[in-house]
Amino acid sequence: MTEACPGGSPPPGRWGARWRGAVRWRGDTARRWALLVVLTVAGTAGLDVLAVPSPALFAGLVVAAALALLGAGPARVARPATAAAQAVIGVVIGVLARAETLVAVAQHWLAVLVVGTATLALSMAAGLLLGLRPGVTPLTGMLALTAGGASGLVAVSRELGGDERVVAVVQYLRVVLVTVSMPVVAALLYGASGGAGSGAAAGPSAPWSAGLALTVGCAAVGVPVARLLKVPAGALLGPMVVALVCTLLGLSHAAAPPSALVELAYAVIGWQAGVRFTRESLRTVAALLPAAVGLIAAVVAACAALGALLARLTGTTPLEGYLATTPGGIYAVLATAISSGVDVAFVVAVQVLRVIVMLLVAPVVARRVARLRR
Repeated sequence: MTEACPGGSPPPGRWGARWRGAVRWRGDTARRWALLVVLTVAGTAGLDVLAVPSPALFAGLVVAAALALLGAGPARVARPATAAAQAVIGVVIGVLARAETLVAVAQHWLAVLVVGTATLALSMAAGLLLGLRPGVTPLTGMLALTAGGASGLVAVSRELGGDERVVAVVQYLRVVLVTVSMPVVAALLYGASGGAGSGAAAGPSAPWSAGLALTVGCAAVGVPVARLLKVPAGALLGPMVVALVCTLLGLSHAAAPPSALVELAYAVIGWQAGVRFTRESLRTVAALLPAAVGLIAAVVAACAALGALLARLTGTTPLEGYLATTPGGIYAVLATAISSGVDVAFVVAVQVLRVIVMLLVAPVVARRVARLRR
């Protein structure tokens, strides 16, 4: 019996037909992936110029959805790839919390805890209202509108039982609306002015190789431990907790995942949701947008009120309270805080702590919501 090799001629008969079919399938799959990657890179570059938050994730989502609707994209994203992307995002979130983060809120920890919890509760309640719409479950609605950590929630929504297509679109609609409106609100309502800051915040000073080693190490330890403990969304939460501990103990030495690896992880998360789009799901998402915009506006207004309460309880300025409780867009918050000359450490500390608490709490709440539906 003659065996075919990749570079040789196909065997005759039935096996030859299978060989030719396999070669055609692999070639078609490679072309689909190549098209997806090229368009995502181009889209990411364009969105980056426009200062769109998480441009690789947004570009990956839009490109993958468009190709899926045209029947020209890959059928799915392999589970190991999505798990690896979740691990990278987890490490990114974990290294945000530094020792100075805890120091900034230590004096007012109770007020920060109460206001932060109220912010999460309000956004989750708004999500449950969104889940009353046809075609959307309460679990999906809750994951779609929970404030903070958009990339993390999109990454784990399918694993938790939600529809990641709806979650991705609504989460990034929230991020875009908050990011666009924040400078305007800060200037008109709180008197913020540019140029008062001392420049961009200092980023990690460690070389990329140290960041890569930290990412691999956190994933290698965090993922198996999370699986052993049966932690929901363990591929994200396990590495996040390990990175958090390493950072707070000073073991990370200011290392962070390399930017190219982070962009790739964001793109994979976007692809994961985008490749599953169909015309029916697109109609469902489009029908949700008016309600989603209204609920996002309500959450933003409620968080601004909570920001005023936080400012009163902690003695900070109303602008600092507003920026600390804004539901999303942490990097836009950072830029506005720096340019306005406010207490950047306090603002970022409250934002980062809320994101971390949200990602620890959301999977548990999601499982309870899913059980109530049974």
